Amino acid sequence: FCLAVGSMRDDSAIMDEVAHTPAGYSYLTQKDARLNPEHPPLIKDLSAIPLLFMDLNFPSEHKAWQEDVNGQWSFGFYFLYQSGNDADQILFWSRIPMILLMLLLGFYIFKWTRELFGRSVALLVLFLYSLSPTIITHGRFVTTDLAVAAGIFIATYYFIKYLQNPSKKNLLLAGIVFGLALLTKFSAFLLVPFFFFLIIVWLILKGKKEWLRNSWRYLRGFILIGLISLAIIGPVYQYHVLNYPPERQVRDTESLLSSHGQRWLVETIIWMADKPILRAYAQYFLGLAMVIQRAAGGNTTYFFGEVSAEGWWYYFPLVYLIKVPLAMHFLTLVALLFVVWQIKKPFWRKPGRRLLSWSKNHFSEMAMLAFIILYWAVSIRSTLNIGVRHVLPTFPFIYILVSGQISQIGNYLKNKSRKLLMAGYGVLAVCLFWYLAANLLVYPHYLAYFNETTGGPKEGYKYAVDSNLDWGQDLKRLAQWVDEKGIDKIKVDYFGGAVPGYYLKDKFTPLLREEGPQKGWIAVSATLYQTSREKPETSYQWLDQYEPVIKIGHSILVYHLQ
Repeated sequence: FCLAVGSMRDDSAIMDEVAHTPAGYSYLTQKDARLNPEHPPLIKDLSAIPLLFMDLNFPSEHKAWQEDVNGQWSFGFYFLYQSGNDADQILFWSRIPMILLMLLLGFYIFKWTRELFGRSVALLVLFLYSLSPTIITHGRFVTTDLAVAAGIFIATYYFIKYLQNPSKKNLLLAGIVFGLALLTKFSAFLLVPFFFFLIIVWLILKGKKEWLRNSWRYLRGFILIGLISLAIIGPVYQYHVLNYPPERQVRDTESLLSSHGQRWLVETIIWMADKPILRAYAQYFLGLAMVIQRAAGGNTTYFFGEVSAEGWWYYFPLVYLIKVPLAMHFLTLVALLFVVWQIKKPFWRKPGRRLLSWSKNHFSEMAMLAFIILYWAVSIRSTLNIGVRHVLPTFPFIYILVSGQISQIGNYLKNKSRKLLMAGYGVLAVCLFWYLAANLLVYPHYLAYFNETTGGPKEGYKYAVDSNLDWGQDLKRLAQWVDEKGIDKIKVDYFGGAVPGYYLKDKFTPLLREEGPQKGWIAVSATLYQTSREKPETSYQWLDQYEPVIKIGHSILVYHLQ
């Protein structure tokens, strides 16, 4: 909590917060979901609760609210920076609920791990979770990535509880949490096939008699859990369309899905959009359809010297490799080697029977491993390659599985000799100190964390940008540095959710890259610096010959050219 709050103090708005925070405030005060429908409302609602206690101006007369279709960006910038509101106060207080949600996920990670492996392993997992630069980064911004990780993890916990004990109480809890998970981010929809898979595996592991006797019971439970989740989603969305004119909802839906390929789905959503009760669900499925459409379309970004909107199949494996501390990779490698070593017989001898036997005795661990495989498989196929945050829901499961194997290694060494055990503890202590150092050395610039394979945060911009490094979080720090140095004018080309003139005042001059090489003080966001290479004739390649005077937060490159 302290690391998250302390590190966000000087962060300016990241790009997504411009859409999410004003949208959340509009939901609670206007009961109208015309902004940012591509994300469910729950997290935005939570972020806006503290804002209800502030005297904020809501620019309902603005064109982006009155006329535009999903005018989230124009409205968001106007609400934060041109409506007489204090943007920094809005950002600070809207982020507090996100940090509390991060703590809630930490509680459930500790709880489930303790039930599986005991208190010591739970503390190890909590250490890895709490000091992860990626977790802290996305746990303090008003975005959906940490939230969906929490939703998926907690929903999986309660669903497995239901499988183990299919009582009415566990069914109700599983349904409620599943519904809440679906309200965090649309990628949580992957829980539907995942939960069905878990039911099938559970019945197979219980044997033929159990399959015949209880298959309908679990199938019925799966359906009831789905219905309970719909009973959660419906009222939440109903609140958000109370003052959303039905004819406006139909018009917006038609416009937003005009290029969607599945016309039967589009026509169904449009038909539902002005029907009482159904229009709440129409708004939910509108967002789901928009996300599917965007994932297929990709997003132009820079990665390892290339600029593309088509994505790279190796994007997530590589970005995970360079964005996660090396100490974590070392622990993962040791855990994997121990697993391989434990397979006494050649792996091709009765692998199916041995896998079933292991799954029967370690069902929760099997479920975690299955989810990691599913989520990574879907992510690798996606062309939306803009950050390691998109595989964040797998992080808690990875921490638990790795820590569980580290515990098994400890038990093995304990049975061998005390010297081996103490040596193992020594290696673990070094890894944990290394992991802690990685966190403290990058503070407060957690978003810009890269491990030693790239040369650390200062060299990260050469490998990946956008939400891996530069999301706009350092504009406020740039303004502070400009004031400290007494600089009168600085040309800025900025990527993010803030407004240069808001912080730099009259010291700001727009940097137009179309004008080519320029002189004086120049500041360029790393994302724009690298993605401009898509069009060499108007790129910032002319800056390659110079060394930056300073890299503000590792994300804004500052030059002084005479």
